[in-house]
Amino acid sequence: MPVPHALDGLPRPPCAELLGWEIVEARPTDGWIRIRFEARPEFTNPAGFIQGGFLAAMLDDTMGPAMFIYGEGRVFTPTIDMHVSYLAPARPGALYGEGQVIHAGKSIAFLEGKLTDLSGVVVARATASARLVPTEKALGTAA
Repeated sequence: MPVPHALDGLPRPPCAELLGWEIVEARPTDGWIRIRFEARPEFTNPAGFIQGGFLAAMLDDTMGPAMFIYGEGRVFTPTIDMHVSYLAPARPGALYGEGQVIHAGKSIAFLEGKLTDLSGVVVARATASARLVPTEKALGTAA
């Protein structure tokens, strides 16, 4: 049975739609999430592999939601910096992202993520730091 979390019922933003973003599993109290992406043929470089910028976007769209569910939807996570290591070529098809909150302070969070292909090969890893911004402020709904 799926664990309820802060992303339940929220509409996917256009960038998530483009990437084929879909939650597979979430453990909010652990600050962990698993996301499925669809790496489309339109995302390929001349060699036929998924261009690195799309992989970075997938990693970013895995780590931020890990913090969002960990913070019970109370904070958005604008990325301050992100370091990506590309470990293996990724082909079109399903890719799986795992995001983990490593540490969350009062205003900054440290996050990790990895992307794997269907066979479990890690194609890219990332670390990031992100600002913690109250959701109301990030969405412009603060009074």
